[in-house]
Amino acid sequence: MEFDLAPMCVAARAAAGQLAAMPTARKADGLRAAADMVRNRAAAILEANAQDMARAEQGGLTDALLDRLRLDTGRIDAMAQGIEAVAALADPVGQRIDRSERPNGLVLDRVRVPIGVIGIIFESRPNVTADAAALCVMAGNAAILRGGSEARASNAAIHLAFVTGLESAGLPRDAVQLVPTTDRAAVGAMLAAAGAIDLIVPRGGKSLVARVQADARVPVLAHLDGICHSYVDAAADPARARAIVVDAKLRRTGICGATETLLIDRALPDPYTIVAALLEAGCELRGDADAQAIDARIGVATAQDWDTEYLAPILSVAMVDGVGGAIAHIARHSSHHTDAIVTEDAATAERFLTDVDSAIVMWNASTQFADGGEFGLGAEIGIATGRLHARGPVALEGLTTYKWLVRGTGQVRG
Repeated sequence: MEFDLAPMCVAARAAAGQLAAMPTARKADGLRAAADMVRNRAAAILEANAQDMARAEQGGLTDALLDRLRLDTGRIDAMAQGIEAVAALADPVGQRIDRSERPNGLVLDRVRVPIGVIGIIFESRPNVTADAAALCVMAGNAAILRGGSEARASNAAIHLAFVTGLESAGLPRDAVQLVPTTDRAAVGAMLAAAGAIDLIVPRGGKSLVARVQADARVPVLAHLDGICHSYVDAAADPARARAIVVDAKLRRTGICGATETLLIDRALPDPYTIVAALLEAGCELRGDADAQAIDARIGVATAQDWDTEYLAPILSVAMVDGVGGAIAHIARHSSHHTDAIVTEDAATAERFLTDVDSAIVMWNASTQFADGGEFGLGAEIGIATGRLHARGPVALEGLTTYKWLVRGTGQVRG
């Protein structure tokens, strides 16, 4: 079954043109109105979410996916606060990146401009509807959203509230459109829309992201896995290490910033306290032979475990030879998302920060901080693990590109 995306793309392009020329204050007013409308329509959003939750539970969705799908009054208010936080951010559009003057007198400016039309394909998390919409609008882009079938009622309710708020403040309703079908043909249409959609951002499971990266004819900003590591160095403070590792794994197991592999320096004086804290908190541990020797409750890790994003209270554990061993293990198995070191040795930490090739590298902090809001970006449209354009949490600046402005006084090349 084919899906005709063209009318949505035409409307989005027109809306993007309006947004690109719109003053910051007007965009911010529109977002604040959208946030107010999300709060005002909380009851309708919760009712829609209850429908989605009932279907998802009957369909056997995992606990991690159910947690991503579930809304309550607190999460709806947090969604509205996220929209308001984006409205309060500095507008990147029109910012001068740099200026230079050529020997011939030409003055060159590079300034930030919106990308244009952004396609977001996502699963499970209905809050993405609001986060992605707010970021796109504030950065001067129009958004075409395609959510997963499991959240279709929630997404529709949030989208209706958002665009009603935008429209009440005089912004174009077509600035944020929600694809009205969850048929997979709509995804194919978006991936093939070169020239009509300028950038695709997938947010979802590995199979979705893999399909997008394989099939897209449009540039893609994405990460495939969140195989994050926490390395506890011999010079780590024991209490600090224990608290960080437990939080990094168990605060929320279903997010991409959750630690999936714990690396422990063989020279750490008392690894048992960290392992015991995880086990007592209900985490299943799978380790190499040296890790299993720490506690009989640690199961056997297979080769596959080191490359698995569990999104569950399961953690693989390996003993390594110092920071060099940790860096080598991460180089073999990391998905280049987020990796952390716990140590009181600044020189060791700086080596780790420099040598680990990931989008986010941390020292003495939980990997669960891998989040646009926690980075002061207001919200994020996703985490990017590639090396082009944007990397790590992608927010307003990552949703812009730049153009050159050249000012002359009659120069000719001749």
